[in-house]
Amino acid sequence: MKSLFALLLLSAGAFAQNSQPRVVHYEVKPSELKYTFAASYPPVARLKSGDILETNTVDCFGNAVKKPGDTLSMAPGDNPLSGPFFIEGAEPGDTLAVKILEIKVDGNQGIGALAPGFGAINSTNYTPMLNPPIKEKIWFYPIDHSTNTATFQALDSKFAVKIPLHPFFGCIGVAPAGGEARSSVVPEAFGGNMDSPEASVGNTVYFPVNVSGAMLFLGDGHAAMGDGEVAGTAIEVPLRSRVQVQVIKGQKISWPRFENNDYIMTVGAYRPLDDALRIAFTELVGWIHNDYGLSEMDAYELLSEVGEIHLNEMVDPNYVIVAKVNKKYLPPPKSTH
Repeated sequence: MKSLFALLLLSAGAFAQNSQPRVVHYEVKPSELKYTFAASYPPVARLKSGDILETNTVDCFGNAVKKPGDTLSMAPGDNPLSGPFFIEGAEPGDTLAVKILEIKVDGNQGIGALAPGFGAINSTNYTPMLNPPIKEKIWFYPIDHSTNTATFQALDSKFAVKIPLHPFFGCIGVAPAGGEARSSVVPEAFGGNMDSPEASVGNTVYFPVNVSGAMLFLGDGHAAMGDGEVAGTAIEVPLRSRVQVQVIKGQKISWPRFENNDYIMTVGAYRPLDDALRIAFTELVGWIHNDYGLSEMDAYELLSEVGEIHLNEMVDPNYVIVAKVNKKYLPPPKSTH
């Protein structure tokens, strides 16, 4: 069996020889924003395997918070999504590959905020405590496109510092399995609110296809984010993006994966945090075993020496960890004829 990345390259190469990729444009309308990952929505556009999608997303507050004095209550909902996009030929048991070609911040300002009951080191509904909740606060981040930076300005002092931009999709995913509809604040096996900086230009993300057409959703743009997203938000921004979709027929995966020329990466999203880690590393052991030919125990031992961990976020209903390994430590991927 060829590796997913090898199959994706073969598919893209064959497509490129036959024709230029078709480009599908979609401009999201406020009335078409979604707040759940679900198969029940009518698709806003249909794509074929190999097509490029050009679309925009709004920020996690629906672009409603714009100036000092605005409050989070003005947001129409959490993490509005663009989509769903129906991918022709995608059926349960297949894998959907989404190659991220371009992401640009669509504006000159980002937003960061503290919200009562949300965050990694304050009391929440999951960790209630008998103390007053942290009060709502909002920070505005001017974005300088010429230097590719955002500026943090402290609210309680004159301190300021520039932060390099690394735009990515906070939310990217497909319709869940089993007829479920999942909130746009939840990450799980369908992807969703993974808050993964890996969902950025140069990487391909793979999703299990759970329903006919896969039903791809995008949203929750981030201009930059620290590991853990500990206060509950990144630098929240609207985005403009270009992604290319490919259907990998007959290749089944259970959880989202990322890949680039150097790394393979697997996602674990659950609570407690140790279960998220176990999911991510179990998936990575399986990927190495199935596609690169090492036994599970050899892969397990190898990851104990060279595996890497990225704690993406520890604030959502499920926490997210990405486990990864540099391909330089792996044998060549298996192939059959």
